[in-house]
Amino acid sequence: MPVTIALPKGKLGEDAEKAMIQSGILGSVVPKDSRRLIFDMGQDIRVLLVRAWDVPTYVEMGAVDLGVCGKDDLVEHDADVLELLDMDFGHCKMCVAANKHTRKEELFSRSFVRVATKYPNIAKKFFSTISVQAEVIKLYGSVELASVTGLSDCIVDIVSSGGTLRENGLEMMQEIFESTARLVANRSSYYRNLDTISRFVTLLTK
Repeated sequence: MPVTIALPKGKLGEDAEKAMIQSGILGSVVPKDSRRLIFDMGQDIRVLLVRAWDVPTYVEMGAVDLGVCGKDDLVEHDADVLELLDMDFGHCKMCVAANKHTRKEELFSRSFVRVATKYPNIAKKFFSTISVQAEVIKLYGSVELASVTGLSDCIVDIVSSGGTLRENGLEMMQEIFESTARLVANRSSYYRNLDTISRFVTLLTK
């Protein structure tokens, strides 16, 4: 049986693919010129291309053996997977941001705030830890607009350079954690394919 790997679509997946090619795990680039989503990459490896958001679910449920996803998605899903390796790319920060005229101390001293985010579990947990009651508004698009339009008092989102925040008059109030790409494994698959997966981890750390 081949080891199946879920790679996220987009930049994170491209960087993961490059790392796997450079390490010798993959012998070639995964074809991107078709609508296929499953690729046999030799006798030992099968690659699935999925949305980054879905990688933790595919791995946890055993549909694939390994996956690459951001720490942000792992924390939001609270996925029961084995985190094998920090792949040291896809650097960004999960943070609370608000209008640049907002004072951090004033925001975090309120008894109630409205928070817009794509990461409701992370947002709820953070505000719970600072004893602030939060109404969390789940959005799927540009969460910056929620703060700009007054829909929310602040946002919880992933930030890379911070350029989008600045362009929309927002400012980081608090970093919650740093996120990078992680190699994760299904718990049963890890022990079933221990030799192969251990070899992959070794190759990726060279």
